[in-house]
Order: sequence, then C-alpha cells, then structure tokens
Amino acid sequence: MKSAFRLSTLCAALALLSGAALASDEPAKIDIRDPIIQRWYDITPDKMPPMPAPGTWGMDKATGKFVHPKATEAVHGAPSFDGQLTYWDQKDYALNMKVEAFYPLSASPYHEWQNIVDFGDRRIMYVYNRRHLKVFDITDPRDAKLLATKGSDWGKDGPTPEQNPFPAGDGIGAASIQWNAALGKYVMVQSFEVSRIGILEDKRSQPDKVDAIRHANHLKGFKVYAMNGPLPDQWELIATRTTDAAHPAAPIGQQQGSGSLDVPAWYGGKYMFLATAPDDTYALAEYKDYLYSPGYQAWDMSNPANPKWLSNFAAPGQIIGDAAHEAAYLKNPRAGNRTSWMGARMPLFIPKPVEKGGKVAFAAMAGLGLYTLDISDPANMKIIGHLELPPSFAGTEADNVNLSQYEKTGVIFLNGYPMNDECFEPYKDIYAIDVRDLKHPKIISTFPRPTPPKEAAFTDFCQRRGSFGPKRPGYHTQPGGGRDGLAIYAFYNAGIQIFDVKDPAKPAIAGYYVPRFPKDGEIFESVKGNLAFGTYIEYDRNIIWMFTNHGFYALSSPLLGPVKAGVPATPWPPRD
Repeated sequence: MKSAFRLSTLCAALALLSGAALASDEPAKIDIRDPIIQRWYDITPDKMPPMPAPGTWGMDKATGKFVHPKATEAVHGAPSFDGQLTYWDQKDYALNMKVEAFYPLSASPYHEWQNIVDFGDRRIMYVYNRRHLKVFDITDPRDAKLLATKGSDWGKDGPTPEQNPFPAGDGIGAASIQWNAALGKYVMVQSFEVSRIGILEDKRSQPDKVDAIRHANHLKGFKVYAMNGPLPDQWELIATRTTDAAHPAAPIGQQQGSGSLDVPAWYGGKYMFLATAPDDTYALAEYKDYLYSPGYQAWDMSNPANPKWLSNFAAPGQIIGDAAHEAAYLKNPRAGNRTSWMGARMPLFIPKPVEKGGKVAFAAMAGLGLYTLDISDPANMKIIGHLELPPSFAGTEADNVNLSQYEKTGVIFLNGYPMNDECFEPYKDIYAIDVRDLKHPKIISTFPRPTPPKEAAFTDFCQRRGSFGPKRPGYHTQPGGGRDGLAIYAFYNAGIQIFDVKDPAKPAIAGYYVPRFPKDGEIFESVKGNLAFGTYIEYDRNIIWMFTNHGFYALSSPLLGPVKAGVPATPWPPRD
C-alpha cells in the first residue's frame, strides 16, 4: 500500500502484510469504543466497494490497454491479472533524458522528503523520512558525497540497526527550510504528526490502537530550528508548538488532533500555513486506518523563536458533532465507502506569500475536492470557490497542486496518486484546471497517460508490476521553483515523466526516464513495487533527482538545458 508516509521499519511492513485483507475477505468484527468514531459510524451508510467482478477489469487483449476497476477498497495485497509480467523488469527506458549518476544510498525505500540548501561554496541535499536522514554534498551532482547518516541503511533484509540515532520518540519531520532575515540564517520548520502506518489497520475494530494514536507519545505539531551549519548537530531548536491550538500547553500524550502534515507552507516571512486537524472532532473521514480530516492552520512567524497561532480553517464536511458539517459530508458520494481520504494531505499551495502581496491559496482536499481560498487576512481564511472531482477510489484524490504555470497561464495542475499496487484502483489523472475565475474553477484537460516504448515487453505500464500513476512534481522548496512550459512528475513504475504544457489544454509527453526495478538481493521483496516515488528538481542547475526504493538518480534533459555544477551565484533558498 502506498502512502505519503512509508513504514520506517521492516517489522512494521511485515505487520501490515500479515494483517492484509482484500475486499472480499471476512470483515473485522466491529468494536468501536471511541465516541467520535462511533458518531461517524452511526451517521454514515456502509458503502465499502465490493470486489470487482471478473471480466470488469484487467488487460483488454484487443487494445493492449489495461482497464482499471471502477472502484476498489484500499488493500495491502492487490490481486494479479492475466498479462502481468512474472518478473521484475530490469530494463530502463529513456526519451529526452539521461542518467548522470546513481547513488544506492536510500534513507527509506518507502518515501523520502528532500531539501536543498547552499552553505558557502557547497550545495547540500537532505534526504530523510522520520528517523532516517542522510546528508549529501551535491555541489557536483555527478559525484555526490555522503556527509552524515542518522538512522538505518536498507537492504535485502530490511533496515540495519540505527546509526547515530535520534532520541527515542523523535526524528526529522517534513521540512521547509528558508532564509530568515531577522535571524540572519537559515531556519528549518519541521512537521510532526501521528503515525499513519504500522499502528492502526481499521478504526472500527481496534479500540486499543485508536487510543494509542489519541494519546501518542510524541509531538503533534511542529519544531523550529536555527541552522548554524549544514549538519544536524549544528541545528539549534528554538521553538516547539502543538497544533492543538485550543490547548497550547497540553503535554505530549494529551495533545489532540493530527499534528502538522507534510512540508509547511512557509517562505521565511511572517506567515506560515499548515495542514492539520487541530482537534479530534476533525474526523469526518472514511480512511480505515486514519482518524482525521485535516484542514488548515495559519501561524505568525514574525519571530521564528515564538510562533503564534492565528486561525483554523475547515471546509464544509469535516467536523463531527456539527450539524452543518455532517449534512455536507453525507452529500459527498464517498461518504460511507470506508476507503477515501478526506481533507488535506499537504498544506496550502500559495502562488505568492501574503507578506509579499499574495491573497490566494489553493487547497487540495482529497475527496472534498479543490478549494480556492482568500488568505489575505490569515487570521480569517475564506472560501472563494470550489471544484468537485470525479470519485477515484481507492487511492488518494486531490493530493497536490502544481503552480508552476499559474502566473503565466492562470492554470494549475491537480493530482492524486495510487495507493494500491498492480493498478487495482481507478487511474489517477492529472487535471489541468483553469482558475482565472477563482469562484468557478473548471477542468480544461487531463494529462496523457504514459505508455511504454515499443521495445518494452509490455504494452501498458500496469503490466510492469508495482504501482503506476502520478505522485508529485516536487515541493515549493525546489531550487528555482519551476520552468515555463514543463511539468515533471514522479510516476512510480513509469519513472519520471516530463510533460509539455505550453498549451495547458493540450498537454503532451515530451520526455521520460523509466528505471529498472531493484535486483534480487538489492532490497527486500515486499517493497520492490514502490519504484519512482519522488522527484526533487534543481531548476537553477537543470538537474532532476529521482528517488526510488533502491537509491536515487541524478537525471538531465535537453528540455531543461545542460547540467550546471557548482553553487549558483544566487544562493538557495533565496535571501530577499
């Protein structure tokens, strides 16, 4: 199963696999003791998708294309199908892309975040996931050097014992690193949230696990560090905050809500926006192993050492116990499917920081759709418009917004991503959405589905095994921000796909690099299908970093231009 957060230990992976159940299996006995979950269960119908009937999905022999199921439950072990490869493909495929270097040094084979920061004459890249961190000098991308490791290495037997470990219950959260003029140094804000994977399988039948998450023995919120140098032992913790804004002094174990999800939307200035369920009532959510429906939160970061909460935002259909929210939720066609993620997975997507005159944000809220928001007064965020999306579950809907073409075209790109392996769910489209009329966003096109080259031994990427579909085009912290006319996505078993979006109404595939799968003995078997799960792009040096379950690649493309080594004249992150 794919998630924005992967398991951090092999033991957790095995626990998931041992507890896996397909939609056709005997359902777990209902045992709900949490009053909030009981309320959700009482008001929603039971509409879990049945196992798709034979013949309604799989390879169409006449066309050589895969027909996706119309709806499925989220599963940990997807069924195979006729026409699927019986081996892990060891070939790679390229169009308008070239491998500059490969590094078999994974911080995690499940998911990794990245940040790039210039310290003097060195460009540093951080690759990390919770308790696992690797620090690289990538000044020469063809000869990256490992500077530090915290946590495990990974191989065929899973993770090694931790090296230089984080303290118990601690780690490194998804981070925004920005230059802060007041402190005259880089500042890192790290998100800390409840564990999504490895604890809870079904909130309807595991009251002890629900209680463990409610009273988690770690921070639900964020930490702020002053970076006095590139290495972790040079970082100074200057602030810790819980996103439980109603109980700001609540100790660990008593903090409500989800904590802060994914990379904070912060650009180094006055305002920061987080994705969070600020208390336990943000719970109108179908996902079986997640308790929350995250909304958004605004913070005043004028003094990074003393962040101040400003406001919470909830879209209609998020809050248990509120009649209007419950009524809005029950109108959603996903209500009761016990499958869909509801609410935010990432913070707001902001074309221009508020402190620089920005007024608008885009909210990708999974099964709740896309919202356009007025954030000109962060203490009072308001809805401008809303776009409902065609249901596409299992899998994550409305996860990410790509703003790279917004300023020039008034069009944004929105996508979810697959959660089930073997294409056992509806395909996840990337939508081009015209938002020039913020009150009435409209879909104007969908990106073309990647297809294998003629020399491949398969005619559809679903046959290649593992996951297939878009993930993310990187984060707002990527050096250089973006490139006019191009949109670049990690695509799991289809590697990196480059789309020509000069005309957003007619996107086209312009290049790709599809890597081999891991070799036998290179990584443990249960994670082999999780191929190209991330990208992070240096638009200022024309380098595409691709992150996979067996290491990471430095890629180049003539579509971007020649690779530039060294540190650019203008340091990253920007210091204006």
